[in-house]
Amino acid sequence: MRKLIFGLLIIGFGSSCGNDQQAITDDTPQSQVKIAGAMRNVMHRGELGGIISLDTITDRTGLYGLGPVEYLRGELLILDGLTYVSTVNADSSMSVQEQSAVKAPFFVYGHQTEWESVMLPDSVRTLAQLENYMNGVAQPMPKPFVFKLNGTVEQATIHVQNLPEGTAVSSPAEAHQGQVDYEVQDQEADIVGFYSTEHKGVFTHHDSNMHLHLITADRKMMGHLDAVRFKAGSTLYLPN
Repeated sequence: MRKLIFGLLIIGFGSSCGNDQQAITDDTPQSQVKIAGAMRNVMHRGELGGIISLDTITDRTGLYGLGPVEYLRGELLILDGLTYVSTVNADSSMSVQEQSAVKAPFFVYGHQTEWESVMLPDSVRTLAQLENYMNGVAQPMPKPFVFKLNGTVEQATIHVQNLPEGTAVSSPAEAHQGQVDYEVQDQEADIVGFYSTEHKGVFTHHDSNMHLHLITADRKMMGHLDAVRFKAGSTLYLPN
C-alpha cells in the first residue's frame, strides 16, 4: 500500500457532532476537509435554509465540495474550484449551470492539489464494490478525505433534489419528495467523493462511508450518484 500522508481538519463538534451548524474558518495549511451543517439536520429537523454560501469560499485552488442546494431544490458540486449547480426544469429535464452564488443547508468541502493516481481494478465495477475497495484504501487514513474518479461509465443513476416549495421535512422520505432520477449511459464522467467512517448523518448517509456526485464530461448532467457500473480503465485519484 502506498503511503498517503495528508493533514485534515474536522469541524470541532466532538464525537456527538452537536455543534454541526458552523462552517470551519481555520485556514492553516493542515486544513483539508471542512464541514458546514449536517445532513441529519436537514432530513430529520427540516432545517432547509442555506447556512453556507459557496461564493464565500475564497480560496478556489484545488477546491472540491458537494451537497444539496438550499431548500433541497438542486445539487451542488465544486470540481477543482468550479461550482456546478444542477436543477430540475418544469418538464423534468435537467439544467446544469456554473455559478457560485448559491447556498447549501449542509456542505462538505476541501482543498487538494496533490494526487496519487491508481488504476481502478477491473473487479471494481459497482458502487458497492467501490466502497469495499475504499474501505481497504482508507485503513491508513482515519480522517475524512476527498477523492475523485475519471473514466467512462457504462451506466449510472444520479438524482437531483426537487422538493416542492413550502414542503415541511421531518424524515428522509419527506426530504426526497420531488426527487428526479436520471440515467447516464456510455459517457465519460468525473466523480467527486468524500469518505469517512465517522460522519454518517453529517455528510454521508447512515448506511455508507461515501458521498459522491457525478458530472459528465460535457457538463450537461450532474447529480448525487446512486448507482454506477464502471467500464474498465477508470482512474481513482487519492490524496498524496
